[in-house]
Amino acid sequence: MTVESSAARKPRRTAAGKAGTAGGKTGTTGAATGATGTKRTTRSTAGKSTDPELVQLLTPEGKRVKNAEYDAYVAGITPEELRGLYRDMVLTRRFDAEATALQRQGELGLWASLLGQEAAQIGSGRATREDDYVFPTYREHGVAWCRGVDPTNLLGMFRGVNNGGWDPNSNNFHLYTIVIGSQTLHATGYAMGVAKDGADSAVIAYFGDGASSQGDVAESFTFSAVYNAPVVFFCQNNQWAISEPTEKQTRVPLYQRAQGYGFPGVRVDGNDVLACLAVTKWALERARNGEGPTLVEAFTYRMGAHTTSDDPTRYRGDEERLAWEAKDPILRLRRYLETSNHADEGFFAELESESEALGKRVREAVRAMPDPDHFAIFENVYADGHALVDEERAQFAAYQASFADEGGH
Repeated sequence: MTVESSAARKPRRTAAGKAGTAGGKTGTTGAATGATGTKRTTRSTAGKSTDPELVQLLTPEGKRVKNAEYDAYVAGITPEELRGLYRDMVLTRRFDAEATALQRQGELGLWASLLGQEAAQIGSGRATREDDYVFPTYREHGVAWCRGVDPTNLLGMFRGVNNGGWDPNSNNFHLYTIVIGSQTLHATGYAMGVAKDGADSAVIAYFGDGASSQGDVAESFTFSAVYNAPVVFFCQNNQWAISEPTEKQTRVPLYQRAQGYGFPGVRVDGNDVLACLAVTKWALERARNGEGPTLVEAFTYRMGAHTTSDDPTRYRGDEERLAWEAKDPILRLRRYLETSNHADEGFFAELESESEALGKRVREAVRAMPDPDHFAIFENVYADGHALVDEERAQFAAYQASFADEGGH
């Protein structure tokens, strides 16, 4: 699908046109030198590396930790904004749970849940500006929420009543991409156009750890690096490419792949909404300043199935899921809000009511969706029409008419 560029709204600044760099991080791999809040790579006695660098601002227990590299990007966040991030994650999870239930009830053909990945999506989504452009996969329901796409519009494709459900240019949020990894090419090309337009905006492309093995992603990295495209590659490493674990896809941490293409990579705690917000802000700022692409690996976990047609119990154990449940992104922020006295029980109770209202609205909207026009599939295939399409339309019309009984019903 061709997306009309809306990037030429503002003049684009270049690295030469602005003093300094984004936080002094040009060429960094995202590792804070000795900074609290960044977990360093260590070596075991066997010479093997253990946990890679991981940017974290909020521990699983809800404790705020300092980070010399990224604190500045969330330094001005207010209690109201923190409550907003929590609200975003709660409502996104509620919508996602409702969509899963609707699929189980036969109202949707399929659903790809984001359960467990709320912090990665909300944190990165809230880091974008209105004039930035987003290229999602088919699981970025939280990012869609941040971009102002009505949740009910996400469900039409999964119900089979439309081919997308929203105008991408209305929110600078591209339609969901089902083909694995291809959206990174779309994002790179769009970002190259942004640069040629001289626009002061950036592009962000979402993909998973499994997609990182696709040739499309490698080609995107090459083109974006060579042409210094203002794009952020946001990889949600949820540990499983359907049933294939990350260790069977790569011999190095995913964020380190960026080094081979000549641009920075950083691994962030994908269950830490503050860290995801800060790191994505940094990466987008680099892009806008003319400093080229960045790879962000959000280290998170897919709590549910790959889609509703998947059974994760066949390839992973309960102990793994339980370990990640202890790192729940929503519970983490709630603990911080409570211990910091940034939210009271009234806030949580009101949000619970809002959550239930959202679930009810989604149920009603899905069941009220009209059936698509059976013949719409033949429209807009060719600009000027085509004899073969006309023939196929006539054959389909005859097939549909064969279901009518003698009474015309």
